[in-house]
Amino acid sequence: MPEARAPTRIQRKNRAAILDAALDVFSSQGFRGATVDEIATAAGLSKPNLLYYFPSKEAIHAAVLEQLLDTWLDPLRALDPSGEPLEEILAYMHRKLQMARDLPRESRLFANEIVQGAPRIHDVLSTDLKALVDEKVAVIRAWMDAGQIAQVHPYHLIFSIWSLTQHYADFDVQVRAVLGPEDPFAAAPEFMETLYRRLLTPPDQA
Repeated sequence: MPEARAPTRIQRKNRAAILDAALDVFSSQGFRGATVDEIATAAGLSKPNLLYYFPSKEAIHAAVLEQLLDTWLDPLRALDPSGEPLEEILAYMHRKLQMARDLPRESRLFANEIVQGAPRIHDVLSTDLKALVDEKVAVIRAWMDAGQIAQVHPYHLIFSIWSLTQHYADFDVQVRAVLGPEDPFAAAPEFMETLYRRLLTPPDQA
């Protein structure tokens, strides 16, 4: 059986252009509202040319989500069990906030998928994501049991970090409407660091 040829530079460039355009379209229109024609136009390709790389809208969406999910899990993977507990949790919060600032399209795409019931990533949520969260919750519980950080519900701690940080991407229009010309990310890091330091500092160290 002949070996599959490595993609050419043009093929890699076109595939990357399609996925970037799809990210734009899916994050603004949602899966149902997006069309292959819109994605092709945004990518600067003809529809037949796009379909050479991806046979359907579903295939494009699956490729974008696969690329996104690995990126999405990286900040939590980086939480180091051997690190200083409070600083590790704050660093995780800062990484998530930076993602909201630098990757707003990805955040909105993920939010759209979840709001629709996660039909295309439910298996990943209940396997890869759950396993990673369970692993890090065990680390956080060990820190709490050792008295290194205050006792709080570890799962809801992670949920709160997700909610607070991703809000700046998913509700960007609302945030900017309220703040006006102020950069949403100017004061957010200091506010969240103060919030979590007060929450997680043990009472005898406060």
